[in-house]
Amino acid sequence: MTQNVRSQLAETLLFASNFLRHPHMLGSIIPSSPFLVNQVLEPIDWQRAHVIVEYGPGVGTFTGEILRRMRSDAKLVAIETNRDFVRFLERSLPDPRLHVVHDSAAEVQTILARLGLPAARYIISGIPLGSMPEAVRTDIVAKTRAALEPGGAFLVYQFTARVLPALRRTFGDVRRSFEGRNLPPAQLFVCATPGP
Repeated sequence: MTQNVRSQLAETLLFASNFLRHPHMLGSIIPSSPFLVNQVLEPIDWQRAHVIVEYGPGVGTFTGEILRRMRSDAKLVAIETNRDFVRFLERSLPDPRLHVVHDSAAEVQTILARLGLPAARYIISGIPLGSMPEAVRTDIVAKTRAALEPGGAFLVYQFTARVLPALRRTFGDVRRSFEGRNLPPAQLFVCATPGP
């Protein structure tokens, strides 16, 4: 068995075991497909993305690809509530541009300030916002908008549309799309903020 196959198997097993223990914290039992990763990241202007935030990086399916595509002087802040995933990311993605933070997405502004970073150009989220209580969902969406720079965007992928009303109330401008080549199929939302 090659190192790459062993690594993918370890990621899948870690992800699945955490899904079984904490199903309300993860949207799916398996990591995202390459099709979903590409579609979620497609709107990003990599030259203008100096600070990117990822909510719920899990085993790093998106994280690794973001690091591969982003500028050498950019920063990626991965906010994760699960300690197993935090440890896994710190071991598997030793990149000086990456800051893995064990905290809640609701603390995004505090985290950026603590790291001495400005507002983010993009915030990417696969956390199951639709499964959260309405007040928590609304709070995270509002704090996300406040943590974006003018002209920034919140890129969201979900397995239901329950988050859409909160996104529309907060951002107004929300574009929707769908990726069927993922298990389960995913809905995507691009929430833009007005430019400078």
